[in-house]
Amino acid sequence: MVSQLPLGCSFDLLGPAKCVTALEADHAGSRLVAGGNDYMCHLYDFGGLKSDGRSFRSFEVTEGHPVVATSWSPTGDAFLVVTSYSQAKLYNRDGKELGELPKGDMYIRDLKNTKGHVTNCTGGCWHPTDKTAALTCSEDGTLRVWDVTEVQQKTVIKPQLARPGRVSVTGCSYSADGRLIAAGLADGTLQLWDVRGKFGQSAAIGLVPVPKAQMVARQAWTYASAPGQIVRAAHQPSSDITCVRFSLNSQNMVSRGGDGTLKLWDLRSFKAPVRSADGLPCNHGTTQCCYGPGEKYILTGTSAEAKDRNGSLVVLHADSLDVLAEIAVDGSVVGVQWHPGINQIFAGCGGRTGGCVRTFYDPKLSTKGAVVAASRAPRTINTDFMQLAAPTIYNPNALPMYRDESMPGRPVGKKRRLELEAEKRKYQPAGSSMAKGVGTGGRLGATGGTLLTAHVLAQQGGLANFKEEDARAAFLQHADKEDVFSRFTAAYEKTQGPTVFAAEEEDEEDAGE
Repeated sequence: MVSQLPLGCSFDLLGPAKCVTALEADHAGSRLVAGGNDYMCHLYDFGGLKSDGRSFRSFEVTEGHPVVATSWSPTGDAFLVVTSYSQAKLYNRDGKELGELPKGDMYIRDLKNTKGHVTNCTGGCWHPTDKTAALTCSEDGTLRVWDVTEVQQKTVIKPQLARPGRVSVTGCSYSADGRLIAAGLADGTLQLWDVRGKFGQSAAIGLVPVPKAQMVARQAWTYASAPGQIVRAAHQPSSDITCVRFSLNSQNMVSRGGDGTLKLWDLRSFKAPVRSADGLPCNHGTTQCCYGPGEKYILTGTSAEAKDRNGSLVVLHADSLDVLAEIAVDGSVVGVQWHPGINQIFAGCGGRTGGCVRTFYDPKLSTKGAVVAASRAPRTINTDFMQLAAPTIYNPNALPMYRDESMPGRPVGKKRRLELEAEKRKYQPAGSSMAKGVGTGGRLGATGGTLLTAHVLAQQGGLANFKEEDARAAFLQHADKEDVFSRFTAAYEKTQGPTVFAAEEEDEEDAGE
């Protein structure tokens, strides 16, 4: 039986910087979307994926909020990304944002009268058959069914609580035919709703009643409260229910709890679990579980309890919940999916220092997906058109043991000095006078070893001559000479007055004598 599991080979999809908490491949198995605690969402296309496992697009969904759930539409042309923020987002197949679900008013006490979630979302999924509907749940204690085409909510679902208050909804899911909705609460309660027939009743919109003549067109949605079936203390009250999943025939359901258990339920006798598996550590609030192809197996992951004990991918028998296989990974395993079309297992694993989507497959049992991508050569970077120069790093305050001797302002050793001189001579023209001899160091040969400026001053008698020269006398010595520009100023000879120069004044020293 273990030989039928596609666990022979593994292939890592790289890109996430932290643990991958949510992932899902589309129904054709050609693209996969994954998100995690690094606030990023990564898209992988198996048709063009190389053996380096790099995503073709990565983007941040909501700044500072990790991804908690991802889900593809039934047609595969769009996907839903739910973060820990109160507003989920819709994207098309290529990762372009299509819209953002509205946010509710946190100051409205009765949450059935607000148009969206008011606190952090905890999960969500697309309707399995209706491409216009999606489901989300939140810490505000509600589930909301959305019309994704109009980007507005259709139904508000409030779970039935044992006592007044507000309890977070930590997990939700549709059945395979879309007729049932399951929700897991933070107090360990499981509740089911049947969406067929008269599901929900009209919700009153608005806080203050207004006359009918003054009413304006407003958005309307329905409201549902009482679940069809409910089980109190399905898991320990102190632990969240991280995931709920239906079987294909919608007769069984599996739930994953933060108390380290996985339980199998029969919906025809929804009072106590049929089977329960213990010893499955769960430290992540979004740890997933799912059915395998043919519903013979159940897949889930475990969390790393300590530095010396990593998490693992666990495969259990669907009837007895016996552990059939357990594969250790680095860090924790949170997001899982067993794709029935290509028969490959995707496990979102990692920790604080890094993460990846580890794909398990068998060359004989699996098709397409990672089987083809793992055999492709990685991308090569063409550097013919560019030369990347190594950057120069200056650290004048470095310790002597880490100091670079070629750094400016630092003493250079004899060996390094010879290397620098040889490097300088390499760029001097061979046989040139600049290399050696007269003119070395920027000096001209005719100056007698002095700089050009000093040479010019010396030819004119030095700076003393410039200081002793009378500027007025030097100007008047050209007064009797012919004006070479007179032909240009002839028109002004008749109107020009006589030239008047200031009288020569005696120096103060001469006048005192």
